[in-house]
Amino acid sequence: MKKKIIGLGIIACLVAIATISFVKNNVDKTDAMSNIELGTDLATNPASEGITKGDNAPNFTLTTLDGKEVSLADYKGKKVVLNFWATWCPPCKAEMPDMQNYYEDVAEKENVEILAVNLDSGIDKVKGFQEDYALSFPILLDEEGTVGKTYQAITIPTTYMINTDGTIQNKIVGPMDEQMLSDLVKSLN
Repeated sequence: MKKKIIGLGIIACLVAIATISFVKNNVDKTDAMSNIELGTDLATNPASEGITKGDNAPNFTLTTLDGKEVSLADYKGKKVVLNFWATWCPPCKAEMPDMQNYYEDVAEKENVEILAVNLDSGIDKVKGFQEDYALSFPILLDEEGTVGKTYQAITIPTTYMINTDGTIQNKIVGPMDEQMLSDLVKSLN
């Protein structure tokens, strides 16, 4: 009898802990979302979640390998392929030649810009990668990972296809080949 009472007590404690944790988690999310104003740059509010198709792409400003500051808003009116990657990532390495071929052959004619947001820390590795793969599209440095968090780039590569009006059309997790990239860009407005 004592074992049953102790067992029920333990179960009751576990249920209470789970309930408190669930309520606290939902209250924290509600508080975080209530602090975000419409039109706010979400890179400064990484607590927000759920970037999906049809949402406005959160603006950000990062530095390129050349030292130039670039904002996503600079590309409004263009179709944007926003790719998150790292030098150590085998699938990222696999897709880079296809992205470069697409950029050279099609991007300018189709009003498309590829922005490759690198999530490594250490500019020398990134410069070496750029040279090894002869990449000519803009490589942006997100050494703190703030923009990667905002865009939920947990698995890399992660790519967002952004319409000319700045809304998200697709999110692709994993590597793309040139044909896939071409097909996805064709679906952009």
